[in-house]
Formats: sequence, structure tokens, C-alpha cells
Amino acid sequence: METDFCFNTGERFADVALLRYRLDGFEKLSFRQKRLVYCLAKATLYGRDITFDQFGAYNLKIRKTLEAIYTTEGIDHETDDFKALEQYLKRVWFSNGIYHHYGSEKLVPDFTPQYFLAVIQQVDHKRLPLEEGQTADSLGEELVAVMFGDQVPAMKVNRKDGDDLVMTSAVNFYEGVTQQEAEQFYAEKKKTDWEPIDSNPGPPSWGLNSKLVKRNGKLCEEVWCLEGRYAEAISQIVYWLQKAMVFAEGPRQLYCLEKLVDYYTTGNLDFFNKYCVAWVGDTRLGVDFINGFIEVYDDPLGLKGTWEGLVEYRDVEGTKRTRIISNNAQWFEDHSPVDERFKKSNVEGVSAHVVRAAMLGGAEYPSTAIGINLPNADWLRAELGSKSVTISNIIQAYNEVARGNGFDEEFVIDEPTRQLIRKYGNLCDTIHTDLHECLGHGSGQLLPGVDPDALKAYGNTIEEARADLFGLYYAADPKLVELGLLDSEEAYQATYYCYMMNGLLTQLARIKRGNTIEEAHMRNRALIAHWCYEKGKENKVVELVKKAGKTYVQVNDYVALRQLFAQLLAEVQRIKSEGDLTAARELVERYAVQVDKDIHEEILQRYEALGIPPYKGFVNPRLYEVYDSWGSLTDIGIDYTESYAQQMLRYSEEYATLI
Repeated sequence: METDFCFNTGERFADVALLRYRLDGFEKLSFRQKRLVYCLAKATLYGRDITFDQFGAYNLKIRKTLEAIYTTEGIDHETDDFKALEQYLKRVWFSNGIYHHYGSEKLVPDFTPQYFLAVIQQVDHKRLPLEEGQTADSLGEELVAVMFGDQVPAMKVNRKDGDDLVMTSAVNFYEGVTQQEAEQFYAEKKKTDWEPIDSNPGPPSWGLNSKLVKRNGKLCEEVWCLEGRYAEAISQIVYWLQKAMVFAEGPRQLYCLEKLVDYYTTGNLDFFNKYCVAWVGDTRLGVDFINGFIEVYDDPLGLKGTWEGLVEYRDVEGTKRTRIISNNAQWFEDHSPVDERFKKSNVEGVSAHVVRAAMLGGAEYPSTAIGINLPNADWLRAELGSKSVTISNIIQAYNEVARGNGFDEEFVIDEPTRQLIRKYGNLCDTIHTDLHECLGHGSGQLLPGVDPDALKAYGNTIEEARADLFGLYYAADPKLVELGLLDSEEAYQATYYCYMMNGLLTQLARIKRGNTIEEAHMRNRALIAHWCYEKGKENKVVELVKKAGKTYVQVNDYVALRQLFAQLLAEVQRIKSEGDLTAARELVERYAVQVDKDIHEEILQRYEALGIPPYKGFVNPRLYEVYDSWGSLTDIGIDYTESYAQQMLRYSEEYATLI
């Protein structure tokens, strides 16, 4: 049943606030489209256990044990230890494991090991994830060593320069393998000839859908497919994708689903390429989806795809805006401030849509992106283009809950700047996202012979910086006013101010005291902001000023700031196009990693005084089938009433596959 809707669930824990997103326009979809959404949503939710396992070998055991304790009757819920266990479980749910979803550091429980070992004894042992011959005592000791000890690495993804990034990262993509061995293994893979299926045009994304392990001294891949690793989960995903085929919106989407099923069935990366080719070319859909091993940000080497799912349907009005941008893609490419050698002479296949999320899953849940550009393969982007989406109902939820929370009054330097941000901030940020996803990621080209993975651990940060800089440069271009996207040539200043404020100051609220910046998107923003701050210091383009003992960003010359963005974009594109690992390392390590301790402490205290959690995530709507009195399916309904804990426990029951 549908109820009065509120974007803010009112649920908060640790550094997180839980929101809802609304499915406006869902009722206007055809019955066939609604059933397609329903089947794709099921396929999205069945990947949950895969993501948990990818993010750490012990995650599923810990989650299932904590859930068994949490739901066991007779355990006192009023003790401090139980409340701490409840909060830890909620954090594990949110992060898909025992590592922070953004900062990557290991989550530390506030309950004691002794409490955990005692309370596990009160659980029906049949409900515990015991291995053959294992007791509750030995399970408890095993998990205590992981949660409280040093049994696993301290970081989910370690990016510290000079470390063996594979051996010191907790992600479950490698086993018994060093960074050098992994890099050499895939370098050799790229040298080998492969026989593509049906003259497939591009090379495979080697390593995307496998775990690299050492067995008896030899390296081998455990492929994630129907006959390999994660088979139990993949079989359910395939089942619901096949159900979705019945409701496909035409032969191209049907073919796309068939190729995705072939890929899941065989694990053959040529089928993934064929799926990507079909998916990127199918641009007239009312309902679309992302499902599979996609983004490589969680692999320290940038090779392994984390499982994620998203079901979406078209926001018709919003898409009118992105269509204007995509229709002018060649103009933006031609007028980019980068070297002519790195530009595409013929921009093909750029499509951009505004969509509404209907279901989030895997690495896109509970925390999710506001925009996506795929496929990731450089050869495919160069030859066929890309498909970009901006997720309007996610952006809407963020904007609604931000109203009146005191952030602008605390961190924006003066009232005129606040008024500018209130007038243009939301629109300009959305357009920047459109430019980032639609054109930024799809712009430019590699020089012939450059390995797409040449930048190694720095590749993700450089790529996000490239797309952000493209969007920032064009956010200030009069072309946007000419195209009718903005009604003022000064509107972009709202985006410029907020971007510099975030990169220099406010995103530090997401970093724990004493930590460096680890996440690729945060590194990207820090890189851009600190580089521009330093390069513009002589002319005071951007300053950090003190008012009443508090630090603020002051932008003195927005035109000069745009030129700095242009200079950095040109350099970042050169690094990407030439595969200049040395320059990438120098840029990231100098500007994107370290944190000023004094400013960091100040920002943390100011955030804490406001009571604003630095992170937000979402509770999914529950989609359900509606039947009439004769037992016939008549509709797909939406329920927004489920709480966070109810949803997580239901998902652990209904979509459990791997343990």
C-alpha cells in the first residue's frame, strides 16, 4: 500500500542517515513495463551476497552471525553491548561488509569480544554459519580474531604508494597472490591472442569477472559464472533475467538480456563485450538496467568488477535537458582545451538520459551514485560511444533533506554567495553531473598502443578528475545559456564555489581523524581543488580566509579559476591519453592524499555541532505483485513503509544464496 511519503526515514546511526527515494511516474508505465521492472528488480537483489563476499572473505559469516544474535529471543536488548552490536550490524549492512563503504577503513565494534563470545552461545546453532565440524565456540573465536584483531588487513582497498596493494587490501579478489604476480599475470593475458566469438570487435576486459588465486604454486582464475564461483547467486540472477525477457521492450533489449545470460552462464568475456555493444546501442528504452561485475574502483589494481545492480525508468522531462547536451557532444569535444591529438574527430554514440531509480542493489545499495556512464572499456567508448544517466529521484531526495539543515550558513562565506547557491546550486550541480557522465567520461581518446590500464592504481582517480574537470570547464561556458540550459552566465559560480569548498574543506568531514584520503572520487575532488588553490595562490584566485575563528573558501576570480580548470584538464587528459604513470602518481600523491590536520579537526567539530551525518544512503521501496479476487496478476504495487532493519533482515532471508 502507498502511504504519505517522506524522503527522510528519520533513521540514523554512526555517520549515516537513511533516506527514501520516490518512484514518481511509475504509475504511468504500462503493465508490461511494470512487470519488466519487477523481474529486473529481483535480479538486482539476488546479487547482494556476491558484493558482501567480494568486499571481504569473512563478511558473510560475520553478517549472518550478527543477524542470528540480533533476532534471537531472550537476549537482553537494553544492554550497552547489545546496542553497540546493533549499531555495528547496521554499519555492516550499509557497507556490505566490515569495512567503511567510503573511507575503506575497518569498522571497529564498540561491544567487547567477551560479550560476543558469550551471546553467540544463546543462539540456536542451526542458525549460525558453521562449517563442517565447527562449533559455536570456534566460530566465535574465528570471528573475534577478524573483527577485533589483525586477522585481516586494516583497509578494504589500500592505495598507499609503495605498499603491495594486493596483499594489504582486504577485498576478496586475490588469494595468496602478490601485486607483482597479479600485474604480470594480466600483462601476459593482454599479450595473448584470443579467438573472439562471432568476430567480436574488441579485446576482453581481462580479470573483470574472476578471483585470481595461487593453487599449488600456480596462478589460476576462479571465474564468477553459473558453473564457477558464485554459482548459487548467479543462478537466481539468470532466472529473473530470463523472466524479464518475456517483457523486453523490443528485440534489441531481448538480445541484450540474452547476451548477459550467456555471459553469466559461461563466464566468457566476449559475451560481456557483446552485451555491452547491445546495451550501449539500445537508447530508446522506457525501462533499462545495469546488472553485473561493472566498476573496478574496489580493486586496488583497477581490474576486478564489483557486482552491482540498478533498475531504472525514463524521466521524460529531465531527459529533454540531457538530450540537448548529447546532441551537441561534437561541439563540446571540438572546443575542449586539451591537445588536438587527444580529441575525438568524430564523437559517436553519446546518449544521455535522466532516469528514476526503481531498485538499487549490490555496490549501488544502500549508498548509490547520482550519475552513471557505461560501458567502461576504452575501445568501446572510442568506437561506439557510451550511455549516461543522471538519477533524478536520488538527487531529489538529497536536495529535499538538505533544506534548512544549517550547512550553508555554517560553511558558505557570505550571504550573497549563499543566495547564489540557493538560486542556482541544485540546477548547476545537476548540469555538472550531466556533463561529467554524458560527455566527460566519453571525451578524449588514448593514443595508439596505450594500455587502458597503464595508470594502474591511479587510473580511477585520474579518470574521475578528467570527467569532473570537463564538467567544470563547460559549466561556465556561454554555450549553456545559448542552449537554454541556464538563464544566467554567472550561474556557474554556484558550482565553482561549492566544488572548491568541498574539495578543500567540507569533504574532510568524511575522513576519520588521523586518516588520509583513500576513496577515488574524494581523491579526485581534493586533487582538483588543491591544485587550483596552489596554482592560483600568487594571484589570489582562491583563498582560505578566517572569519570569527573559522576557515572559509573565498573565490576572488571565477574567470581565472575556469582557466585553471582548463590547464589541469589538459594535463590530466595528456596523462590519460599517453598512459603516463609517473605523472599520474606525482599528481595524486601530491594533491589528493594528505590531509591538513588542523583544518580537518576544525571541519569535524563544525559538522558535529550541526549534527549532519556526512553520509546518506537509501531504503529501497518494496515492489509487490497485486492480484485480483480471481487470482490474476493485475498490477505491481509500491510499499514505502519498510524500515532499514526490516529490509535488511528480509533481504538476508529472501535473497540469501552463498552461505
